[in-house]
Amino acid sequence: MCLWGLAMLGPEPERLSTLNAVCIPEGANDIKVRKALLTDFGIEIGSGLGDLQGKIWRVGLMGHSSNRKNVFFFLSALETVLNAECVKTKAGALEAVSAVYAET
Repeated sequence: MCLWGLAMLGPEPERLSTLNAVCIPEGANDIKVRKALLTDFGIEIGSGLGDLQGKIWRVGLMGHSSNRKNVFFFLSALETVLNAECVKTKAGALEAVSAVYAET
């Protein structure tokens, strides 16, 4: 799946609903993006481990962090940081999230 120009690692049936492995887009600096999210927005995401270090971000969606407000906040923060890194994102992420929450 490729949403917003960001791809998820692995086929959908093998993914965990509480931990998203997001492929780092070309041109994004793993450490700079994670540091900016933490410093500027108070959001901490994990780096890839082992062979996936520098290739994915681990984004947890558990409990309170998975409510609509926090997911929108995270996506807006990530878009801001990626744009600052001159990484272009496609439109549609917030609309896709809205659709998911409308179903529940």
